[in-house]
Amino acid sequence: MDENQTEVVREFALAGFSQKPSIEAGLFVLFLFFYVSTWIGNVLIMVTVASDNNLNSSPMYFLLGNLSFLDLCYSTVTTPKLLADLLDKNKLILYDQCIAQLFFLHFVGAAEMFLLTVMAYDRYVAICRPLHYTTIMSRGLCCVLVAASWMGGFVHSTVQTILTTRLPFCGPNRVDNFFCDVPPVIKLACADTFVIELLMVSNSGLISTSSFVVLISSYTVILVKIRSKEGRQKALSTCASHLMVVTLFFGPCIFIYARPFSVFSVDKMVSVLYNVITPMLNPLIYTLRNKEVKSAMRKLWGRSGLPWKKQRP
Repeated sequence: MDENQTEVVREFALAGFSQKPSIEAGLFVLFLFFYVSTWIGNVLIMVTVASDNNLNSSPMYFLLGNLSFLDLCYSTVTTPKLLADLLDKNKLILYDQCIAQLFFLHFVGAAEMFLLTVMAYDRYVAICRPLHYTTIMSRGLCCVLVAASWMGGFVHSTVQTILTTRLPFCGPNRVDNFFCDVPPVIKLACADTFVIELLMVSNSGLISTSSFVVLISSYTVILVKIRSKEGRQKALSTCASHLMVVTLFFGPCIFIYARPFSVFSVDKMVSVLYNVITPMLNPLIYTLRNKEVKSAMRKLWGRSGLPWKKQRP
């Protein structure tokens, strides 16, 4: 194979969702609402945590603020391009832009997986070792764990990107999705990709599956260690939001990355769930049942001079 064949394909055509303008116009409004809601919800959490001394000094909310930032980054990697393509008939993306999107998607996505694992450890320490919680989960350790999450995402994404860019692309250029991701992109390579697929499944699939197992195991250990019924109910209430986020994020990721890279028609809908929907839902899940966050938001809202409408109990 000629070394220059990787330069033959200079742009990819994204499949999108539909070729009917009326459907795409409706989808544009829907996804724009999701994206704006993602920004409002996550920015509100970051501002609330940063402006409230009690929340800012708590390891749990420090990690939650970082999760909100990752959600913003994750959604921004794909959604703006999706919105632009819904108004564009061609839906083209340059080769370099495609690779960049793939890199940042896996960079931020893997960092979020690692951070969710750190948050599960934080809950374990808070519930099982409450007297030592502030000592163990010091601000220094939290910063190290957050930095390690980002570094882990960077290493993971670098491996994925290098494996992808080493493949020759010289034929079809239609990516069967609304963004550039490893499974649909490497299917277009003019080479046998079996070994590459195996390496990538071992990388992405192993990270998503093992992180999910660790998370579920940690919550199971928490419930087993708590003997009293009242304590177990309190732990369930505390961990319920984390379990919802974990399931919504890891379920689709495991479905996409922990299997051979055969493309299914349902992949687009699954991709929408963890690329667009989950970053929007995370702020709602973490705040609706959290009295401390709602109280801090009420104070922040009060400083703005606007009335806060109290919810009925």
